[in-house]
Amino acid sequence: MSNQKKKILFSAYSLEVGGIETALVNLLNYLYKTNKYEITLVLEKKAGVLLNKLNEDIKIIEYAPSYNKLFGKFINAIKRVTFSLKYKNKYDASFAYATYCKMASATAQMASNNCNLWVHSSYLDIFNNDKKEYAKFFNELNLNRFKNILFVSNRSKEEFEEIMNKHNTILCNNVIDYKNIKDLSQEKILEEKIDKCTFLYVGRIVEDSKKISRLLEAANILKEKNLNYRILVIGNGRDYKKAIQYVHENSLEERVVFLGEKVNPYPYFKIADALILVSENEGYPVVYNEAKILNLPIITTDVSDSKLDIDKRFGIVCNQDVESIVDVMERLIKNGQLETFGSLEIFDAEKYNNEIKNKLEKIIEERT
Repeated sequence: MSNQKKKILFSAYSLEVGGIETALVNLLNYLYKTNKYEITLVLEKKAGVLLNKLNEDIKIIEYAPSYNKLFGKFINAIKRVTFSLKYKNKYDASFAYATYCKMASATAQMASNNCNLWVHSSYLDIFNNDKKEYAKFFNELNLNRFKNILFVSNRSKEEFEEIMNKHNTILCNNVIDYKNIKDLSQEKILEEKIDKCTFLYVGRIVEDSKKISRLLEAANILKEKNLNYRILVIGNGRDYKKAIQYVHENSLEERVVFLGEKVNPYPYFKIADALILVSENEGYPVVYNEAKILNLPIITTDVSDSKLDIDKRFGIVCNQDVESIVDVMERLIKNGQLETFGSLEIFDAEKYNNEIKNKLEKIIEERT
């Protein structure tokens, strides 16, 4: 039996701070530590603070398509031929990790016959339930060239099977570097745990998917009720300035604290009373598992598999409206964790990782 390492390739957009990017770095480092794989990562932009978190022995290739209106097609044709000549079918398995990045799909398909697409978002929500636009998006990725389509939630997997009438699908979430998360959570920070109910928001500050306005409107209603609380906001995004402006206009500065992006957000989980998500749509939020690992109760709107995985197990799921969000937040402020959430489950991260590892090993071994 050969002890030669399997060659695997992942392709994505960049390694800026984000849930998908964090999950990718954790996954690649985890696979590298098994000592079974020689790993290559293709990025459209070799950029982002998470580059420094990636094991230095993982090879990185930058493949930047041209968007020049005059010469783009010609330049991209040369890039495709060059990449194909060097890497065509040289890998035992490949994974297009960023569904929205067409370069990721193209390079994964060239790199291996055993190529797989990893879907991290609920695209039916993204396309406002327009099934034609949904189908068009996925068909443009040359679906027939993917051996398997991986999904991080049952909901997005079932939507895909119904609309695309394809069943080469696998439910497979992302591994979690739970030991590192626990270690990082011990880092000293300026903020302290105080005698004030603290909600923690970790994510992009954008309106279309994350609906940050819901959280800010809820904060304003709770202020008008003279309730004692604070919200710590970790993240950045295109609606950051608009969110800051709302806080200023409604005199919420003492209640809503913007902390910016944090490469290590985990110490803040330790000083919070609940993680809060108010999104319109999600694939499967990485912060769900991070909160589970650090035993932080979760308040979330009904997205992804939240009703299955979170509700009454690791937190509370509420409707996607401000009133429902306010109701749960008010209960926590007045009653505390135990009375609000009851006795929550203990998350077995090692078992969770092993199940994912076994699925991936089976996929990688299926080279044709």
